[in-house]
Amino acid sequence: MRIEGKIKFAVIGAGHIGKRHAEMIRREDEAELVALVDIRDHKECDIEEPDVPFFNSIEDLLNSDLEFDVVNICTPNGLHAAQSIVALENNKHVVCEKPMGLSKDNCEKVIFKSLQVSKNVFCVMQNRYSPPSEWIKEIVEDGVLGEILMVQLNCYWNRDNRYYKKGGWKGTKDLDGGTLFTQFSHFIDIMYWLFGDIDNIQGKFADFTHKDSTDFEDSGMVSFDFVNGGMGCINYSTSVANQNLESSITIIGRKGSVKIGGQYMNEVEVCNIEGYKMPELKASNPANDYGPYKGSAANHNYVIKNVIDTLKGRTSATTNALEGLKVVEIIERIYKVRNEQLDL
Repeated sequence: MRIEGKIKFAVIGAGHIGKRHAEMIRREDEAELVALVDIRDHKECDIEEPDVPFFNSIEDLLNSDLEFDVVNICTPNGLHAAQSIVALENNKHVVCEKPMGLSKDNCEKVIFKSLQVSKNVFCVMQNRYSPPSEWIKEIVEDGVLGEILMVQLNCYWNRDNRYYKKGGWKGTKDLDGGTLFTQFSHFIDIMYWLFGDIDNIQGKFADFTHKDSTDFEDSGMVSFDFVNGGMGCINYSTSVANQNLESSITIIGRKGSVKIGGQYMNEVEVCNIEGYKMPELKASNPANDYGPYKGSAANHNYVIKNVIDTLKGRTSATTNALEGLKVVEIIERIYKVRNEQLDL
């Protein structure tokens, strides 16, 4: 059912990402921010929105008289699935930050509930909107590279004690879940979006510099086969000193090769394809800036616009709930290999 008039959003979680969602909602003419929710108080969250009702729990929000259409889940990873289900049980559409959950089982429960109540679940994978991502999706789907032979994903970032603060949720097994969930699920999503599922997973994992600050590995080298053909690998680490180094994908096809690199997979560094001329792409948005560290591309405006357009009946979700589940399932299977090695 299409929503008439302005679409009303309530944002759960008033950290960096929650504030980003709130700002993008405010910028849209067809959207209205009607509530913010956080377990901390208004001042502690540093929120300067006196006109927006503030609640300390999703239950308080749902028990209020406020009318709204969409709940944006911007809380720690381990809360995403349960809070999505609560919102769906109250007949609200859901926009869920990555990851959709910390297990395939929890994601399936979200999808089942969304089907029961006929509500949408939008998974936030904003890197799909970057110009290099849109371009590579087109040439892969059009077969410009020919048969895909090899894919290499490299993600080398900095996360140190400025990020993993004592008493916080980041780095914890239950609320964070792991490096692939929190830092690099966007890039696994791009790989899945382009090439599909993986199999025959093997890997090596280590905790080089975060033994005192996290419950899990900070680095890994993972190899696998693509179900659709070809082989691939993911090399990742959050042990890079001082600043993020690289987020890149290298694709070797029978007709040519492409490398999209830069710190945030935002630059086409190599395009060498037989009989193909590289088009001029529009500029990428900068990375999300969190002060001492940086995240992925600041494309949340496209996410909110897609939600509005979908609920107005103009388009469909850029990243649907099943795709969100598949990314979680891939990470869960990689972590099964890790757990067997590190006894986590």
